[in-house]
Amino acid sequence: MALHLEHVDALHPHLTAEELFSLKLTRDEARAESIFARAHHPRHGRSNSSFSSSIISGLTQGSGEYFTRLGVGTPPKYMYMVLDTGSDVVWIQCTPCRKCYDQTDRMFNPGKSTSYHSIPCKSNICQRLDQPGCALRGNRCAYQVAYGDGSFTVGEFATETMTFRKTKVQNVAFGCGHDNEGLFVGAAGLLGLGRGKLSFPSQTGNRFGWKFSYCLVDRSASRKPSSMVFGPSAVSRKAVFTPLITNPKMDTFYYVQLVGFSVGGTRVAGISDQIFKIDNMGNGGIILDSGTSVTRLNRPAYIALRNAFRAGAHSLKSTSGFSLFDTCYDLSGKTEVRVPTVVMHFKGADVALPANNYLIPVDTSGRFCFAFAGTMSGLSIIGNIQQQGIRISFDVENARNVDVLKLEKKE
Repeated sequence: MALHLEHVDALHPHLTAEELFSLKLTRDEARAESIFARAHHPRHGRSNSSFSSSIISGLTQGSGEYFTRLGVGTPPKYMYMVLDTGSDVVWIQCTPCRKCYDQTDRMFNPGKSTSYHSIPCKSNICQRLDQPGCALRGNRCAYQVAYGDGSFTVGEFATETMTFRKTKVQNVAFGCGHDNEGLFVGAAGLLGLGRGKLSFPSQTGNRFGWKFSYCLVDRSASRKPSSMVFGPSAVSRKAVFTPLITNPKMDTFYYVQLVGFSVGGTRVAGISDQIFKIDNMGNGGIILDSGTSVTRLNRPAYIALRNAFRAGAHSLKSTSGFSLFDTCYDLSGKTEVRVPTVVMHFKGADVALPANNYLIPVDTSGRFCFAFAGTMSGLSIIGNIQQQGIRISFDVENARNVDVLKLEKKE
């Protein structure tokens, strides 16, 4: 099964490029801080068919996230949902809504769906919530999810049918949110793709072999959607594998083993797998996250990478920084420039990044910045700017993350 993936650029082009990018970075910083906060307070029969959906970029709405379009309910009502490998609970805004943010599509009305079913308060699926509750009226499970940036969603936890193009996936437990506030933008809700027990892959993995993949469309240069695939066809035979690491203190995130970087063909000194090691308390490590835009590396790793890139790009005209970026260049008037190559070395897999995955325009005056940032948190995050144009597959049953290295293949 395959879905189209789109960046939200395709939805509402109402702000200037500078305004959109600045807003995107503001939300991205809040997103990263949310993940860091969660990391510092950690929690203690199969079908051979495949199915898919589309992905678009969310940039036009000031979101650095990617959206996928799904049908919810019976008959299906199609709406955009944020694609999020960094969280678990699936949820959408529902009527009646006490406090809700503006979304592109009409709000979901559970009363008009014949496949909507409430979940009893004492059921096993309700008790899997971090904060299970019970509705004031009736034996109905209630949920609440709070994010580190202050955003939250509250409502009824129920089951519903979700349609991925023409494939129906029944009895998906999800939050029907009646109070949704914070930094949400445009999409109707969130498709949680994390490793936790309530994520969409965990709930339905036995139906598609615990395999899914996505390819993120260029955040700004393309309106052509890319795709998300669930099932055996999600993993290419030409893929190379790098193992997923389990952090027993934090079950949501996809931890990977990054062992180093190369810049301009030379290995960066001071960056090895030890710098991203997870300690006995569950701190540290590096995760792959579809919802964070800019890759954040712990401070020592970032400084080593940044300095190596600056040395390799010494011929470029440097200029002032922008937002969280401290390494920027004035490329105005140039149609072509030579920049040092950047390769990410994972255990068993090397990923050579295209130049537009690490040197990106931040305004319309020709200023380009090195799209990495440092963080004082022990946790590091590989964001979606670096993931663009790469088919990234998750073979969760075999605990391995898959990167297809045919970077020239755009979907």
